[in-house]
Amino acid sequence: MGSQDYFDNLNTTIKNYFEVLVDEIPNFLYEYINTPELQRIGKIGMNCGTDYTKIFNNKFFYSRLDHSIGVALIIWNFTKDKKQTLAGLFHDIAIPCFSHCIDFLHKDYINQEVTEADTRKIIEESQEIMSLLKKDDIQTDEVCDYKIYPIADNNTPKLSADRLEYTLSSGISFTKEWEVSDIKEIYSNLAVFSNEDNIIELGFKDKEIAEKFVNGASKMWMIFQGNKDKLVMQFIADSMKTAINKKVFEEADLYKYSEIEIINKIVNCNEKKLSNNFKCFMESVDINEGVIPPQNNYYIGFDVKKRYINPLVKDTRLTDLSAKSKELIEQVRNYKFENYAWFQFNVL
Repeated sequence: MGSQDYFDNLNTTIKNYFEVLVDEIPNFLYEYINTPELQRIGKIGMNCGTDYTKIFNNKFFYSRLDHSIGVALIIWNFTKDKKQTLAGLFHDIAIPCFSHCIDFLHKDYINQEVTEADTRKIIEESQEIMSLLKKDDIQTDEVCDYKIYPIADNNTPKLSADRLEYTLSSGISFTKEWEVSDIKEIYSNLAVFSNEDNIIELGFKDKEIAEKFVNGASKMWMIFQGNKDKLVMQFIADSMKTAINKKVFEEADLYKYSEIEIINKIVNCNEKKLSNNFKCFMESVDINEGVIPPQNNYYIGFDVKKRYINPLVKDTRLTDLSAKSKELIEQVRNYKFENYAWFQFNVL
């Protein structure tokens, strides 16, 4: 599927959302989107495996390619800089199937950065991408690490294109907190400001819109802290580990196949415990929680990376202007797990 096919086949909601992010998609993006390396992540979900269980009810499938294009469009909208835009487009190019679940597999719960390690390698090993970069007179160093561009990425709790994009898109597809009309209201209020460190950063013009953003986003932040999300991600991580140990596939296959193809390998494999557990997981509709974990059954209990944003309103952080927003952000920052979580089926 080429880049034009990609845009032609987008569902209406994502099309309308992208139209909010930028007036016109820059032509140079199309050839890059068409490369095999970026097309691959179009088959990887943004929501870390939650698409494949009834415990969650995502509105539609939103891919890592969708997210990466969204990040690129935001960067282009605010900078009109090709190098920064491409750095944003490439930032998830090394992501494996099930995304941050594989960070969980490697016990990277807090930083969740293991899956970012091979970005440069994948870019430099792609003949198509390197040819396009050469044509555009761009060096690998200028696009392989989006963290060098503060509009593209910065440290929590600041607002960057990456953090903004997954918050907005998740508000439509994952938490279903917003409609595209809400995104338009929020996005149109953004501008580039200089923060307290004299570094450029996206921020809001008006406190009321910033409050609306944080109020909606905080629902997502708490889900990311919550047991449903952690249990689903850890179960997928452990299923991948078991499948790799049992030679159902190799870890490298997580970078070659689609998520659906990997799932099919698991549910159709000869390892019956692995297969049956995953089938039960896919049909699960809820989880159990409690202070005392079950004996002789699968359960989880741990803290994860805290995702939250304390945006600028012109030259001031929102928490210095809004007691309500400060309370919501502090709720995330101070969250510690109290209850363990386990499935309503017995894991074999």
